[in-house]
Amino acid sequence: MNVIHPMKEIIKKQKMGIPAGIYSACSANDLVLEAVMERAKEDNDVVLIEATANQVNQYGGYTGMLPADFKNFVYKLADKVGFPKNKIILGGDHLGPLTWKNEPSQSAMEKAKELIRQFVLAGFTKIHIDTSMHLGDDNSNEKLDTKVIAERGAILAEVAEEAYKELKGSNPETTHPVYVVGSEVPIPGGIQDEEGLQVTRVADFEETVQVFKDAFIKHGLENAWDNVIAVVVQPGVEFGDEGIHEYNREASKDLCNALTKYPNLVFEGHSTDYQTKYAFREMVQDGIAILKVGPALTFALREALFSLSYIENELITKNTGRTPSGFIKVLENVMVKNPDYWKKHYHGDEHKLRLARKYSLSDRCRYYLPLPEVQKAINQLFENLRSVKIPLTLISQYMPIQYTKVREGKLSNDPASLAKDRVVNCIDEYLYGCKQYNIKNWLIERIDAYVERNSFNYTA
Repeated sequence: MNVIHPMKEIIKKQKMGIPAGIYSACSANDLVLEAVMERAKEDNDVVLIEATANQVNQYGGYTGMLPADFKNFVYKLADKVGFPKNKIILGGDHLGPLTWKNEPSQSAMEKAKELIRQFVLAGFTKIHIDTSMHLGDDNSNEKLDTKVIAERGAILAEVAEEAYKELKGSNPETTHPVYVVGSEVPIPGGIQDEEGLQVTRVADFEETVQVFKDAFIKHGLENAWDNVIAVVVQPGVEFGDEGIHEYNREASKDLCNALTKYPNLVFEGHSTDYQTKYAFREMVQDGIAILKVGPALTFALREALFSLSYIENELITKNTGRTPSGFIKVLENVMVKNPDYWKKHYHGDEHKLRLARKYSLSDRCRYYLPLPEVQKAINQLFENLRSVKIPLTLISQYMPIQYTKVREGKLSNDPASLAKDRVVNCIDEYLYGCKQYNIKNWLIERIDAYVERNSFNYTA
């Protein structure tokens, strides 16, 4: 029996004119993913959790996890918080030769094939095929030809289809993966300079769809093309070190209108971190139905850990017989000692670098949170705060939104719960835009909008 992929249901609603969407949590942080699942549990909703090719690959990535390891990692967290595994959609983000882009195309693509294969065999069912980058023997002085991008994408899709057949042989109930493609894919983690940001031209989007379709058909992948649900475009959203490029629906109007020609496609928006909840709602209404978020989630977690550190400094003294964790200092020390993950992203004098390491929207410190010394400091921070009763006054001072929830009995006065709830603040912004409308509410909103647009005067 073929199981319909839940993301196809979102596409179906979109094409009915119902603004349904889903946010994608691109993170490998345990506290973040617990927050994602705990929040979804409240609504009895599905979650989309994605691992990037840099985080997780056949060599371990920067997390040290293979695709199967990441799946087990997520499932263990699901067991911990009591979240049903059948409501988890696992996705692979930027799957392709990205990690090996400096190598010649032949070797980079061979590694990309194995990457895709392992993700599909591990049960990941939302596959973003990304071949948009120049490889070692491509001419970097010229724009990479869309036909080259599509040909490489089709080659990887063929591998994914073969891996799915292999998996289905041992697990007949497995869901067929859905694919996301595109040629104008923003780099992972945000950009450094937003001044040149431009919305994808309609002609470029339509060319991308046609060229990818032709490449799939050339490789005998007609059935696979039926499972392509989204195209990555640049709808005009980005973030950098300190700035956020806000969504402007007027600027993306022509691009979004072009979607009406494609009954099975929506847009996937990358780098949607830090947009407002109203922007998320407009994006979903405009057909950008898959919203990717990563750095914003760990940015919120980092904010919470800093706040808890300030609370700890007030409470943990020599008289308590405990040693403060020094989390903020520990994080700074490991980042200075090993600058590889931030040195290409942060610029300026030492003062600017110090501020960026702590507070940048790019949130490069997320790469350092899994390190043993940082994890030790986080555990010590939580243990210290659990050894005392955190006064409401300090929660009010440093975490005012959480203070209100504690007072209302909606949140426990526990350091881990306080930290995860700060991440939930970010998640709620996405859910505001992505909530699945029921037909009644949708019709009411459409009628109200029509009345307002036509300046009718009526009495209910």
